[in-house]
Amino acid sequence: MTNAGQPRVFLVDDHELIRSGIRAEIAGSVDIIGEADEVEAAIEMILERSPDVVLLDVHMPDGGGQAVLRAVCEVDSSVKFLALSVSDAAGDVISVIRAGARGYVTKNISGPALIDAIYRIAAGDVVFSPRLAGFVLDAFTADTGDQASVAVVDPELDQLTARERQVLRLIARGYSYKDIAKELEISTKTVESHVSSVLRKLQLSSRYQLSHWASERHLF
Repeated sequence: MTNAGQPRVFLVDDHELIRSGIRAEIAGSVDIIGEADEVEAAIEMILERSPDVVLLDVHMPDGGGQAVLRAVCEVDSSVKFLALSVSDAAGDVISVIRAGARGYVTKNISGPALIDAIYRIAAGDVVFSPRLAGFVLDAFTADTGDQASVAVVDPELDQLTARERQVLRLIARGYSYKDIAKELEISTKTVESHVSSVLRKLQLSSRYQLSHWASERHLF
């Protein structure tokens, strides 16, 4: 930390408006030492500047927050990550924690609560909202095949990005590509691209097989 006792914070989010909002909320209470809007730049700058805490968007192109986490942690395990996401899905929470994050909060968090979370992460604590903490507790204590524990031990699921898992869950619920696009606020073409990627990674050949695969793992 700095001599003034403020944590040195780095922001990673691919939306300028979100970063601006975060800066406005936490400026003055922490030392913001940089920001990035894409995975490769984030990895390079974090390793260069060694912040105390990285505020990390989970859903970004090119591997998302998990790609940043894994690359940085392999080189410098002292950097602490606080995931900041619009998603409160159990699969997203567990996968990011498994990748090395020390906490996970949603983007509707208040400014004072976010500042408190940053200081707690910098001090070595873990931080989750009560609902998200329940996901993590279930995932690491359950010995049955529920959704959270599957997310922890399933290597096939782990290879999917957070966005791909979102698409997969909606397919398992019977959503059409058009409905998925509307739900996730992306184009139908992007949905098709994610589905193709998931099929390739899981070595499946059809949407029917994909739905069956997801159903077996209770990804609803």
